[in-house]
Amino acid sequence: MIQKKQLTKAEEEIMQVLWQLEKAAVKQIIAQLPKPKPAYNTVSTIVRILESKGFVDYEKQGKGHIYYPLVKKQDYSNQSINVLVDNYFQGSFKSMVSFFMKKNDISLQELESVLKEIHKDEKS
Repeated sequence: MIQKKQLTKAEEEIMQVLWQLEKAAVKQIIAQLPKPKPAYNTVSTIVRILESKGFVDYEKQGKGHIYYPLVKKQDYSNQSINVLVDNYFQGSFKSMVSFFMKKNDISLQELESVLKEIHKDEKS
């Protein structure tokens, strides 16, 4: 299930924790966030927004909820890359790769290594 919606920075930070933990209550999410820790109500509100956007769902546990991702990290990453390519590189992956090669001074050997990884992934 690929969502068309982009996440805010705060929403993405919460999703990163949920992807890592797989299931968590709000207190467990807060425990994984860097200091200064956000307020419980702040995280709870963001999780409910993620639920309304279709990124998370929950199971009732006692008086609380255990949240879990509905969207796989890989699916969201793929979508985010596509948005980046469309918005900044006119839909051209070639332009994006060229930009990152020049900006990060990537050698031909490093590029060949990346291409080998891609070919290896295609075969499996």
